[in-house]
Amino acid sequence: MKDLFLLDPEVIYLNHGMAGACAAPVFEKYQHWQLELERQPAAFLARKAEALLAEARRSLASFLGCSDDEIVYFPNPTTALNVVARSLDLKPGDEILSCDHEYGAMDRTWRFICSRRGAHYIRMPIPLPLSTPEQVLNLIWDGVSEHTKAIFLSHITSPTAIRFPVEEMCARAREQGILTIIDGAHVPGQIDLNLDLLAADFYSGACHKWLCAPKGASFLYARRDVQHLLEPLVVSWGWEADEPGPSRFVDHHEWQGTRDIAAFLSVPAAIEFQRKHDWSAVQKRCHALAGSLRQRLLGLLGTDELTPAGEDWFLQMFSVQLPAVDPYDLQKRLFTEHNIEVVAYYWNQLPLLRVSIQAYNDTGDCDALIHALQSCLATN
Repeated sequence: MKDLFLLDPEVIYLNHGMAGACAAPVFEKYQHWQLELERQPAAFLARKAEALLAEARRSLASFLGCSDDEIVYFPNPTTALNVVARSLDLKPGDEILSCDHEYGAMDRTWRFICSRRGAHYIRMPIPLPLSTPEQVLNLIWDGVSEHTKAIFLSHITSPTAIRFPVEEMCARAREQGILTIIDGAHVPGQIDLNLDLLAADFYSGACHKWLCAPKGASFLYARRDVQHLLEPLVVSWGWEADEPGPSRFVDHHEWQGTRDIAAFLSVPAAIEFQRKHDWSAVQKRCHALAGSLRQRLLGLLGTDELTPAGEDWFLQMFSVQLPAVDPYDLQKRLFTEHNIEVVAYYWNQLPLLRVSIQAYNDTGDCDALIHALQSCLATN
């Protein structure tokens, strides 16, 4: 699979979770749409774009298990989730419930919004290691109060790479009349989604990560009965549209002025690429490779596992605790001395290494990481 991606062959790329890597055939389709735009910009944007975006939404909706009037393309999940955060009618004393495993940009978003509305952003601590999904569920649910307006939770966490039980959380929240907002940035392409069955109120995912679409392709899902809660992040021609479409949600949020929509239009090609290459088998191989590498790393590093093994906890991306080293210096050395792109950082004062395994990775890449870590730690 390495030849099907555009990555530098001199670099061992174990950081797919950061920004993904676009498959070469999909990137060709992306450039095709950019050329189509530049050949006749006025005609493309004024007369073709609406129909092309509708077709791209239908393809993605089928892949996600929802209706095409429940999703809108956005450049990244942070932008999409800002639509939700800025739209909520938060009053002084209201609470947004979350945890301490969330993506830093969204932590900042909620702090920003809550500080200006007099609301509170509640981050429940989820200490590691974890033993059962029910433990995660109960630790977060302990933060529910009569003031809880919404629960914001990652499906797969960014800093700790843990799969959270969002299905159970959404069901429990619905019983209590609490909105659910799910950050699924790392999910499409790793977990088969059925958003109708999941029944989150709002869900955002990246197409440019594990789905291998071009950078700048993500989506926001909103169930029909909560779409009226959302205000457009950018007010443009879809607001009070001269010729309204069948979905006010799509009208209000899809068109934001002149922009390059080529990444959105390339998502169907990414879905087809993975279908053509039997991605279910690819995912299983990557999960097995990730599980094997994780065990080797735990043995090398001499640290305890953060979660049990298995797909209930991680799929193609995992984190391990490092010994007492500066993770930022380690990350720099792994790249400058060994040409390995992987991420290391502090989370709650714990030094962690987060590793991603994608279709283009193999056992040789895993061996290289082990050998590089042995070298770096020996001279630390």
